Amino acid sequence: MPKQTKKKIVVATSGGFDPIHVGHIRLFQEARKLGDELVVILNNDNWFRIKGRHLFMPEQERKEIIEALRSVDRVILSKHKPSKKVFDRTTKEYSVCQELEELKPDIFANGGDRSKNDVPEVETCKKIGCKLVFNVGQGGKVQSSSWLLEKYLKKVNG
Repeated sequence: MPKQTKKKIVVATSGGFDPIHVGHIRLFQEARKLGDELVVILNNDNWFRIKGRHLFMPEQERKEIIEALRSVDRVILSKHKPSKKVFDRTTKEYSVCQELEELKPDIFANGGDRSKNDVPEVETCKKIGCKLVFNVGQGGKVQSSSWLLEKYLKKVNG
């Protein structure tokens, strides 16, 4: 009788990670423990432009840093296209629904600042049979890229 191989559990998480901080590291570490492979869907530079936020680090640098982390198995860039529309995080256009449909992970891990009420990927996850997990990364929002940048700018600008 042939030996049955156990299906590998793929966990996905997503974000801009600009700049990366301890909260992100905790998210990746805890998300990785949920399965056999952690795939990080990295929001590309277009996503930041649509959001109206200046980039601190370009996508290729953010990607390289995240790929170097032990807890991360793979990083894929989001496919967000340039847009002049107003950013609305609750719409699919600004989500990673397309990437999730292509990847078809078993679990979509979200940090402590997200809930099923504010992530546009809920319907996509139902459709592809992907379990949504919230509060990953030691719960709550322990750090924020925006907070870090604001704090830095206050120091620099006095």
